[in-house]
Amino acid sequence: MAEKILQRLLNNSLAAIDDGVYDIHCNMEHSTRDIIHDMRYNQHATIISEIKFSSPSLGKIRTLGDPAKIASQMVLGGAKALSILTQPNLFHGSPEYLIKVRSAVDVPILMKDIMVDHIQIDAAQKMGADYILVIQSLYDQNYLKDVDDFISYGHKKGLKILLEVHTKQEFQNALKTKADLIGINNRNLDTLEISLETSKNILHNYEKTRPILSESGVNTPEDIQYLKKCGADAFLVGSSIMKSDNITEYVKKLVNAF
Repeated sequence: MAEKILQRLLNNSLAAIDDGVYDIHCNMEHSTRDIIHDMRYNQHATIISEIKFSSPSLGKIRTLGDPAKIASQMVLGGAKALSILTQPNLFHGSPEYLIKVRSAVDVPILMKDIMVDHIQIDAAQKMGADYILVIQSLYDQNYLKDVDDFISYGHKKGLKILLEVHTKQEFQNALKTKADLIGINNRNLDTLEISLETSKNILHNYEKTRPILSESGVNTPEDIQYLKKCGADAFLVGSSIMKSDNITEYVKKLVNAF
């Protein structure tokens, strides 16, 4: 099942590349802010708020709307960075959304996609993204080769790397790389089920050498308080915020979890 889902995600990106989705011709400025600095010194919860309109697990999350307006509402609520889904089809994402958001706000932006080719990294750099997502399991399960080369290419383009893991072994492998930020995905790609215990188990006995982001399944201030105790430094929240009728107030509630 995991291979099937990973292969599906991989094929979606390859098809998008063939369709010219990542042929970007703009040259946007990057953020002047540093999310890792905020993770270290923010007195409140550091929230990376995600703009996504649908997902393979949930289907439709929110009616398509103006991503720049949504981004501004998130930042007004206190989000320190934004994650923008750019993969089409399964997530109804688009690089165009990232370009619109980059024009509207100055906070750091993560290009959230299944990154499989240098052309996507080039696109991220041109669109003014600050971070790109790299998924460790795509390398550990031999779908892709040489994660170090991929990370190095991103760094050469002036981008920082969020390297996502789901298991203890993937976490150990990720720590051997030069990724700037390690993300723990609480979603099991075998079953699509979510458990915050994933972050707890992976971070057990971990002596902090890299900032940690906990992703998926974060819905309430209590979830954030729990994950902070587990050792997470920041929290990526997507679906629950996008489902909210008042995005600014929902983000504010999460930011004030502590």
